[in-house]
Amino acid sequence: MPPLTGFSDNPFESREDVLRGAVSFLNSLQPYKSPCCARIKLSTSTGTGFDEISAQLEGFARPLWVVADLLAQNDPRFSHLDLSSWILGLEAGTDPREELYWGDVGDHDQRMVEMEPIAYALLTAPSVFLPKSQQKRDMIMKWLRAINERKVPPSNWRWFRILVNLALVKSFGVPYSEVKPLLDTDFEILDSFYLSDGWSSDGMWCDDKKQADYYSGSFAIQYSQLAFVRFASDLDPERAERYRSEAGKFAETFWRYFDANGAAIPFGRSLSYRFTFAAFWSAVVVADVSLPAPLNALGIVKGILMRHLRWWTRKSDIFNTDGTLVIGYTYPNMYMSEDYNSPQSLYWCLKTFSVLGLAKDHPFWTCEELPHPLSSTRKPLRQDLRRPNALDTPQLHLPTPDTIAVVNPAVQITCGTREHHFLLSAGQFTRKTHRAREAKYGKFAYSSAFAFSVPAGTLLSQMAPDSTLSISNDDGETWRVRWEPIAARISSVKLSIKTPGEQKSETAISPALVSGWRPWKPFDLQIETVLVPPLEQWPGWHIRIHKLTWKTRQMNATVDLVDAGFAISSQGVKGGVLPHLDEELRHHDASKREHGSAACLILSDAGASGVTDLSGNNQEVSLTNVEGAKHSRRGYILQPDANTNLVAQRTLIPTIYHNFDVSDQDSGDVGFVIGIFAVAASAGLDPVRIREMWQNKPNITL
Repeated sequence: MPPLTGFSDNPFESREDVLRGAVSFLNSLQPYKSPCCARIKLSTSTGTGFDEISAQLEGFARPLWVVADLLAQNDPRFSHLDLSSWILGLEAGTDPREELYWGDVGDHDQRMVEMEPIAYALLTAPSVFLPKSQQKRDMIMKWLRAINERKVPPSNWRWFRILVNLALVKSFGVPYSEVKPLLDTDFEILDSFYLSDGWSSDGMWCDDKKQADYYSGSFAIQYSQLAFVRFASDLDPERAERYRSEAGKFAETFWRYFDANGAAIPFGRSLSYRFTFAAFWSAVVVADVSLPAPLNALGIVKGILMRHLRWWTRKSDIFNTDGTLVIGYTYPNMYMSEDYNSPQSLYWCLKTFSVLGLAKDHPFWTCEELPHPLSSTRKPLRQDLRRPNALDTPQLHLPTPDTIAVVNPAVQITCGTREHHFLLSAGQFTRKTHRAREAKYGKFAYSSAFAFSVPAGTLLSQMAPDSTLSISNDDGETWRVRWEPIAARISSVKLSIKTPGEQKSETAISPALVSGWRPWKPFDLQIETVLVPPLEQWPGWHIRIHKLTWKTRQMNATVDLVDAGFAISSQGVKGGVLPHLDEELRHHDASKREHGSAACLILSDAGASGVTDLSGNNQEVSLTNVEGAKHSRRGYILQPDANTNLVAQRTLIPTIYHNFDVSDQDSGDVGFVIGIFAVAASAGLDPVRIREMWQNKPNITL
């Protein structure tokens, strides 16, 4: 797809750059405005689970995240954008007499979602958006008030009603006492979502739903809390101060989801919102919240935000030929989309441009952009192409953060090593029917470099089961992937480590994630997994320790289990098919792949991805444990369907294929250890060094 002028060629170094980037998105929407400007419908015609009027309302409302701040500044340079069309559209869309009226609000209605950016606009620039005609004001107010008469889901949607009621008070003069009972009700529900360390779940953390993803931060909850700080501190100073404190605590771990090259780790749903990942950083600066180390220098926050925008400038496949956004992640992709994604939904990303609400002379714009906090623990990376010297900037004397960090509320461990930036995850899932929910929440690992894959069908290759377990008890006719973890928890493990060349073993304590999984309810078979993050002795590696336990003979006598590493682009340096590696990996001048033993490795333009069985001597053998279960394993490179991965259209997945024969026993257990190897191309390591790292396999005992 062609790049978008103003965004794809943008260095994102200054306020003018951010302004130019925001304007480029608004320019591409111009041809699609309806008469009266109350709706925007893009040329693509995919549908959603909600009605078409609401989908076109999305097109009108979501640009308001940036239009509101531009209108508030009254800059004559924006006259060609016809920003006043949003003022006219607000009047027409809320007028029942107009043909393009948005419609009455129902229970659990998508219109409630779009009320939030409308309320944001009214709070940001009330003198601009409120019509002089009292009749027109009354119609806008009546349409917004309808949310107070309808059922609102007990989720982040409660923030939509709160922002609407704040707009009614602040912009329309509705008495605070009139809406306070509703505010109190909504706050009580939202307060119940709070976990710890500034994190809230998206809905109650319960047996049916355990989600702490980007909705906890930039997409919804933290962003909305900071909007409350910005607009309503005078109404409830105590709550506003609490939200300031929670933002600081949240930031202490959230920055780790962004790599030094600007890439964020994709995890959870609504990933078509793309650089909305960084909206929290815009909101926290606009709300003037002080952050703890290592974020206590404004230039650090500026760097995280700007590098993230620069990372997206290199993804021109996110645009249609007319400059509008496409559903997908780094390229058009409907497999990973949600039932609620219309072509217009994607403009939720414009939340990130709310940083333009800062004055031109604000310190955020005048301060020097500083390196990522983890860059002090690494050698400079070679990925930030637009600012090749950005990581050479003299650094502040700030505490050096650890590259491995536990995120207790999310039940995750972030890993920010030079070789690879990713997270381990164990405890999240939802029974809500989100598309590809098992892939978006249930995998063991998610990567900013390799992302993750989503299913396109029910065959193993169509399921694209990277970074997870897949199991079959009918000789591979049907497969189940890991889902609904049992007793997920953060723990610590004591490891006995044997370093090459050393006679004695050393003991180390490492954080770990522990969780169980029961693939079939009728059968008493369970798999417990311990995830161990990278250890200094073995860069590029992390470890999975599995224990398979069964207590019944009702199931099939054999079980097939596939343990997979990261999916990686299958494109070689010249764009062709990857050839096979020789045993010594000698031909490292081109991208290669190796499999067949109880290990397999893939080298491509994206880096390296491999897996190996560490239980035995890494050869294809059959063994029997003391309980009598026969276990064979082999390495196998799976070629999943095209367009299943979020960042690469064609991928390969390194796997270890296990077969267990449990026919001789009523009950038993078997354990095995898998090493996962991954090095991102952004690490800048040459193939010789990657080969050495691959051959230096971990040697540990739990």
